[in-house]
Order: sequence, then structure tokens, then C-alpha cells
Amino acid sequence: MASKFTELAIDCADPVGLAQFWCAVLGYEVLDEEDGFVSIGSPSVPEGRDRPGPVPPTLGFARVPEGKTIKNRLHIDVNPTDRDQDEEVRRLLDLGARYADVGQGDVSWVTLADPEGNEFCVLATRCP
Repeated sequence: MASKFTELAIDCADPVGLAQFWCAVLGYEVLDEEDGFVSIGSPSVPEGRDRPGPVPPTLGFARVPEGKTIKNRLHIDVNPTDRDQDEEVRRLLDLGARYADVGQGDVSWVTLADPEGNEFCVLATRCP
């Protein structure tokens, strides 16, 4: 058996605020909150350690003293599930995202940044 991708750790200045943003983006809920750390995950899928097959990863937000200084080397891609890409981009902008230019050029996805500047992409179509 190989390892499973079950969690993505994200350094940030405001774990609670960033967790609230990503809960709204993904339809997740807070799973755990302690001083300087918040974990969020899907409310409809149990924890993935003992579950066979793929599971939606949890996101963990940890407070760190330093700020983000360069483009992320790893980022999240999201796929709209119940609306088209333009409608989802508008929804995410209303939640506090902003457009980001990372030199992507003319592409089918839209690059945004979360409230702390972490880039992520909204895809036009879901590709397995």
C-alpha cells in the first residue's frame, strides 16, 4: 500500500480567518482548533486514515510569524460543482479572494489569491 494524501498544511498569520475563508470555498467545517492552529475538512466524509480509497484532504492552518513573500510553489485547484466558472469566481471574490497574476498568460483557469495572498486556481472543467 502506498501513502495517501490526507492533509495539506498551510502557514498563515490568521488561522481562524483563513480557515473560515476556505470552509466557505470548499463547503468544509472546522474539525479542530487549538492555539495557533485550525484544521478543516469535509463534513460528509470520515477521516481518511482507515478509509480505503481516496478521501478529500483536510487543510491545516498554522500561525507563523513570517509573512508570504513569493509565489507559492504548491497551490490548490478548485472545480465549481454547481455553477459555471465565472459564477464561482464572482462568489470567491465576494468571499475575499482577489485576482492574482503569476505569469499564467491566456489559460482556461482563473488564478486568484486567498485573503493572505496564497494563489489558487478555479478550473473551467473538471479533469480527472
